[in-house]
This record gives sequence, structure tokens and C-alpha cells, in this order.
Amino acid sequence: MPRASKSEALEPSAGAEAPPARTVEIPATVSVRQLSELLGISTIEVIKQLMRQGVMANINQIIDYDAAVVVAAAGGYEARPAPRTTRRLAGGLKRDQLQGEETGGMRPRPPVVTIMGHVDHGKTKLLDAIRQTNVTATEAGGITQHIGAYQAEVNGQKITFLDTPGHEAFTAMRARGAQVTDIAVLVVAADDGVMPQTLEAIDHARAAGVPIVIAINKIDKADANPDTTKRQLSDADLLVEEWGGDVVCNLVSAREKTGIPELLESILLVAEMEELRANPALPGEGVVIEAGMDRTKGPLATVLVQNGSLRVGDMVVVGNTWGRVRAMFNYLGKRVKKAEPSTPVELLGLGSVPQAGDILTVVEDERQARSLVQEREQAAASLPGTVSLSNLYAQISTGQVKELDVIIKTGVQGSIEAIRASLERLDTDQVKVKIVHAGSGNITEGDVMLAVASKGLIIGFDTGIEAGAKRMAEAEGIQVRFYDVIYNLVDDIEKSLKGMLEPTYVEVIEGRGEVIATFQTGKRGQIAGIRVTEGKVTRGVPVRVRRGDEVVAESTVSSLRRFKDDVREVSAGYEAGVGIADVNSFEVGDVLEFFRMEQEGG
Repeated sequence: MPRASKSEALEPSAGAEAPPARTVEIPATVSVRQLSELLGISTIEVIKQLMRQGVMANINQIIDYDAAVVVAAAGGYEARPAPRTTRRLAGGLKRDQLQGEETGGMRPRPPVVTIMGHVDHGKTKLLDAIRQTNVTATEAGGITQHIGAYQAEVNGQKITFLDTPGHEAFTAMRARGAQVTDIAVLVVAADDGVMPQTLEAIDHARAAGVPIVIAINKIDKADANPDTTKRQLSDADLLVEEWGGDVVCNLVSAREKTGIPELLESILLVAEMEELRANPALPGEGVVIEAGMDRTKGPLATVLVQNGSLRVGDMVVVGNTWGRVRAMFNYLGKRVKKAEPSTPVELLGLGSVPQAGDILTVVEDERQARSLVQEREQAAASLPGTVSLSNLYAQISTGQVKELDVIIKTGVQGSIEAIRASLERLDTDQVKVKIVHAGSGNITEGDVMLAVASKGLIIGFDTGIEAGAKRMAEAEGIQVRFYDVIYNLVDDIEKSLKGMLEPTYVEVIEGRGEVIATFQTGKRGQIAGIRVTEGKVTRGVPVRVRRGDEVVAESTVSSLRRFKDDVREVSAGYEAGVGIADVNSFEVGDVLEFFRMEQEGG
């Protein structure tokens, strides 16, 4: 599980008073929930204290000792390193956590790997080749079900592969707050080289802060040119080791099954450098990879255990549901009684279907399960919302934002570097502008998902947005701004960083209605008899009259009636009489469009 802090960003405030009388022993790493139990304060308060230091963490996130010291000081404690700590479970159950091997302290765990890259470069074939050649002989060909992950074994060491190739699935998990992957394997075809989706995958992996291992695939093809591919990767700031860089690179052929052992050894080498560790003696904590409803078995969830051990019979909370683990199956479909760190299992026993990315936690009983669900909801509500140019300065001022993550999409490739260079010069002492991803073409759902995961905003320059991406951005609260002049783009970002940006307003359609009849009122007045086709009509809101493709009038709703009664609003499916200020001429078939203006990002 990744650490959620950097100790250099968590210096105690200057002028601190004398050390507090109370002391607390804190281990080298501790989860937010464990720290709250040690200090006797709520997890919400711990999260708030971390937020004040610019650290975003959920209740199961692992933080380092220096981060915990700051939180402890704020709670009136003097912290000191603990060779031995006591972990109290949600139900008050105590369990000794020794660092020694005899009680199952911190131990190396298998790395969790995601395969990423361009759509036609052989990601799935590479996974298949690894599965076929590195599952033990007695298990080969015995995979009876798809559970979203499997394990390969190399020289007695295991590697867990997420069987969901692609950066979209990878980032969708991060968008829900679940950092699952330890290492990203970037697959690039030797005959095709670096493609736009390759660059996207690189940016997604970098945004997650995970190391990248390169697999140059299809070296068996006649037109393969690995050196050209390596040069293109260096242009994307991925310089391979043999060229003086620090990125591990392997030549493979998924079709011929060559280079696979060397690739797996490289993954284990990078994992060793990352010092991936977990404590199997603790109660299990993990994350849902995928979930669904089975007609005969009920809710099923594939869970990747990240710390501790998950056992049959454990009471677990998964997202906003809970239940007792009735049975667990590994990727071969075999029943297992226990799953240790980095092990994927499919489990039965939940009350309802959770979502991918939901966090699993072992608790003592149903009462504690309900309590933990409530804690999670409160903690989620206390976290800062998405960033927009309108609220950016406020979040900077309160220390909630130290880095503005930006996704840039342009109409042509040539505009990217000019925009990137202009924005990166806007860094201040309080906040840094970081270009998470830049590319050409329309804004896609993948761009929006990356913005959700990185809590960033999207800028479109001389380009548009796909319909699905627009809906997703609105649902997720992601701000998308469009420009056609670089000066205006840079000026808006600079003003927002300094708190000087004037609010902008966008039009929101509230409803539409079709004129089905007209009625005279007096000598010149006219009322439109309409059928509300979508949304609603409210008295006093702005309205425009469309006749075909032409807007023939724009004003406000002056009167609204149902039969003889004056009403405040009329919903879709009903008929009404509408009077519009200064508009006295309607035709059957006219469309009335009712709208309001609201502040963007507000």
C-alpha cells in the first residue's frame, strides 16, 4: 500500500510550545485508522490534520512516522519510535504487532503489476504468455474462472498481475481512491513504436507515482526496430538503462514466448528496490478489483489483499456494505481459507455488490461494521472537493492544494509545448503547476477519469469534448475550460493562482416545451399553450423562443398557469399556459427553452 505523505512537507510549525506531557509510541508506518486509535481521536480529525499539511489520505492509507508525529503533536502528544505497538481493532480487540519474525511482523510481499500501452501492441497476449508459461505445471490450463487477477511464480517468488490491461482501468481504480498497482509494465510494439496511447499510459503511470518497466514486444516481426522505439521512449523522458538512464527495458515476443523470464526477473528486481512490505499477522485490508451479482451465489467481489490476512469467517466492511466471508476462491477456482498480502481472491458473503475500488477492512462484528461505514462517509464528506479555477485560490490559502494538476488537450500537436512552457512558468511559492497529461484531439472519458484521479482540471485549446466525456465531467464535478487564445488561457490560470480571477457564468437548461396552441389576451397580448417536453418550467426564469433553427425572441416567463390557476412551476409531461414578457406572437411548433445562469465551478 503506498504511503500518503512526504516527511519534508510535514515540518512542525515554528514557535511550538514546550513538549506535551503525554507520550505515545508510534511505529515506522501506521494507517490513519491505527493512528486515530493510538491517539484516542476520531479518524476524521486525523484526516483533517493531515489535510492541513497538504496530505490527502483515506482511513486505511499508510502514513510514515514523520507525518504521524505532526498529527500526534496537534493532539497534545509527544511521539517516539515504537519497537512494539498495540493495534486496537474497530471493536476494541487488541492484537500485538511485533516487528520480529516470530509474530509475523513486516515481511516482503509480492509486487502487484498492471500491463499498460497502446491498444494493438500486445498487452493481452503478453499476459496470456506469462500465464501459460509461469503458472506451475500442475496448475497450467486449470484456470476455471476470470477473477480480474492472477499470480505467476518465478524462482519461488510470486508476482500478482491485474488482468485488466490498459490505463483506463488502472486510473479508474485510482479515481475511487484505491492505489492498487506497485509497478506498471509499459508494452510498446517494436514495429510500431510510441503511439498516442503509449504516451497516455506513461502519463497515467507517472500521475500515480509508480515505477515503469518497459517491455518492447513483437521483436519477432521482420520490421521490428527496438532501437527506434528506445529513441522514441527517450523523447518521452523514459531513458533505458543501456542508454545511461534508469528505466528497466526488456525485449520480448508474446507470440513466440521469448524474453518472458527476463521480464519477470526485471519486475522482481524493481520490486526489491521498492522494498514492498506488509504484515500478514494483522487483520486483512484490501481493495475490490471487480464485483458483480451471481444468480445462484449472490454478491461476488474479487479482492486484492494489501495488508494483513483475510480469512474465511472474518466480518468485513467493503465500501458501504458488509458481511461475513463465507467462502474464498483463488484465481484457479480453488477454495482457500486464508489470503495474505498481494493475493487476489473472490469472496462470498457480502450483503450487496460493492464497487471496484472500494476498501475492504476486517472488523469485529456488525455493530462495528455499521460504525465504520459511518466513519467512511463522514471522512469522505470532509475531504476537499474537486479543483476549479474559481475555488483554487481558496484551497491554496487553506493548504489543501500544493500542486495544480492540469490535463491539456489541443486541436493540433504543435500547440502543446507552447502551452506547457507558459503554464510551468506560473509556479509560486505556495503551489506548483503540474501538467499531468498533454495530447491532441477531443477531450475523452479517459482524460476526465485522469482528472478525477489526480484531482485536476482539464483545459481544451482549439478542440472539443466527446459527449460521454462531457456527461462524466458534469457527474464527477470536473471543470473543463476551453480557449482559443494562449494568452487568455495563461492569464486565467495566473489570476486564479493569485485569487484575482473574475467568476464566469455558464448557461444551464432547466426545461423545454413545445407550443401546441395560442390564446389571445387583450388586443395585442398572446399566451402560449405548451406541453413541457423535458425538465420543468418555472415562473420568472429566462426563456428563449426557437422557431426551427432560429431564436426569434428572448425574455423571461411573466406568467404561468395550469387551467385557471396561477402556479410556480410545471414539470415535464404536463401542459401549461405561458406568458413571456414583451413577446406577443407565437406559432404552433415553436420551442420554448427555459434556462438559468450559474457560476462556473461554484
